Amino acid sequence: MRKRTYEATYATKRAICAALKELMAERPLNKITIGEIMARCGMARQHFYYHFEDLYDAVFWMFEEEAVSLLRRHEGALLWQDGLLQLFQYLQENRAVCLCALNSMGREHLKHFFQKDISAVIRNTIQTVAEERGWDRDGVDAELLTQFYVGALAGITERWLLGEIPKTPQELIRFADIMLTDQVRGASLRLGGQEAPEGTRREDR
Repeated sequence: MRKRTYEATYATKRAICAALKELMAERPLNKITIGEIMARCGMARQHFYYHFEDLYDAVFWMFEEEAVSLLRRHEGALLWQDGLLQLFQYLQENRAVCLCALNSMGREHLKHFFQKDISAVIRNTIQTVAEERGWDRDGVDAELLTQFYVGALAGITERWLLGEIPKTPQELIRFADIMLTDQVRGASLRLGGQEAPEGTRREDR
């Protein structure tokens, strides 16, 4: 019974967000009403509040389900590139919706939203590589290195969405991969002359 209830609730939330995405591709968030959303998906207006507090809550849930989940499936030193690649492909396919969210909610909201999960993926990658190579934890400031790359990725993502960086998702991930790999190689040389772990760079991107 609980499973059926959950599935019905999830399906309803997906339907609401699908209608919201269609409208976000057409106009700013502050020009969209809950009545419009519910009419588009064939439900009564009050049903919206059974599932979401407001429009922003619905937008966050939508990105959580569709975008951030892509990162969570690819944690690990050899898989982080796949997660980020899928995320950038999602952003590219839903550029109009993402630009609507960026312009309507502001960069800080989206930065905070994605930062937690991007940080987790990058942090786990750095820590996994450090442990595999037997590096001294005191010699690798994983948290500072994580925040450096997260900040860089957040800035690149925003400028890319705005059309200021004319690159494909594959080109962006290849660049990020090379930057992180070079950092790994530099740390390995500084901490004992070890070679960078195999497989951290994906030349076939």
